[in-house]
Amino acid sequence: MADENTLWRSQTYALLARLLSSSPDQELLDNLAAIEIEYADSPMGKLWLALTTAAKQADVSKLNDDYQTLFIGVTHGQLIPYSSYYQTGFLMEEPLSELRTDLAKLGLERQDETTEPEDHIAAECEVMRLILTAEGTPIVSDKVFFNSHIEPWAGQFFNDLMQIKTMNFYQTVGEFGTGFFSLEQRIYS
Repeated sequence: MADENTLWRSQTYALLARLLSSSPDQELLDNLAAIEIEYADSPMGKLWLALTTAAKQADVSKLNDDYQTLFIGVTHGQLIPYSSYYQTGFLMEEPLSELRTDLAKLGLERQDETTEPEDHIAAECEVMRLILTAEGTPIVSDKVFFNSHIEPWAGQFFNDLMQIKTMNFYQTVGEFGTGFFSLEQRIYS
């Protein structure tokens, strides 16, 4: 069974995966807004507080428009949330191939109904959640997965998201992700 810190980290990965896979619905915003922050004065507590405040102020229809603008667009969004793109400047490159190799080792494969490549930030966060909550020792450890597939680019992605000044909720998600991944880098260094 995972310790409390590992459980908290896995839930944070799950939240980031959900926030970055599609725009949040009202139920998710209400759940975020209702979170009680235990250590509100800590650096991560302050980020959680900002996220809950942003959720309270968010409008679902605006968030849907913002998500479309940020990640979908007509040809592509303002941000391209794929590790291949962040690491090489192109989609479907070597980072995706290396990720697929490790996913196969973990027994994970792309679902037929999925349209996104596996190196989407939401998918990589979901894999980290799965590894952290797995029974036993996964063949690809959380440290190896993080250092191989997330660390090389996620910090820059969240920093870029944090710079989107016209979309308060997603800017806050960027700040939250930046803070969280900074902690993760310290754990895995």
